[in-house]
Amino acid sequence: MFRAISLGFASLSDKGIMGILARVMLLTLLSFVFLGIGLWFSIDWLFHALGYADDGGLSAVAAIAVLLIGGLVLFRMIAIAITWVFSDDIIDIIEAKHYPFEAARGKRPSNWQSARMGMRSAMRALGYNLLALPFYLVLLITGIGAPLVFLGVNALLLGRDLEDMLVARHGHHMAAFGKGERLMLGLAGAAGMMVPLLQFVVPVVATASAVHMAHGKFRVTNK
Repeated sequence: MFRAISLGFASLSDKGIMGILARVMLLTLLSFVFLGIGLWFSIDWLFHALGYADDGGLSAVAAIAVLLIGGLVLFRMIAIAITWVFSDDIIDIIEAKHYPFEAARGKRPSNWQSARMGMRSAMRALGYNLLALPFYLVLLITGIGAPLVFLGVNALLLGRDLEDMLVARHGHHMAAFGKGERLMLGLAGAAGMMVPLLQFVVPVVATASAVHMAHGKFRVTNK
């Protein structure tokens, strides 16, 4: 796994990967800007509906507070959903450079399949994190309990997402991870997404790492 992650970070030296990373970062930031504006108008409308006169300042503060509180969950969901859009391009670049034989045997999913899997991933992330929300709130006073639960839930989700990206192209027999590998890769990715600035890089690096993990393991197994 450590080899796969180191190779994933090394892929950032590729111009094609860096171009995708720039687009993922830009679209993620724009998504949060539009989400913040939407929250602002929604909260402002709610204040007026309740008869509370506000010049917009309190609405803006409330929108920022909600965005910050939900930022960890929302960031993971939005960043992975956007990465799904470019995941096949990332896999194409990594496989063409390092695994041409596997690339020739794989079949790139259609845009519709990728969009459907990306939507399913986003809904799964939202659903599981909403189910875990009571635990986040109860454990918030411990200081470390809530982040640990968040890490565990999203490690499982991210590991599954990364596996799905490759299974859709190569089939379960060639691209599936073991449970331990899936958890460890997801854990590394989920932990990275909790670190400021690094969180923008992690979705792309994790996708590249998943390619190296799947194909590297397959080659070792079949030597």
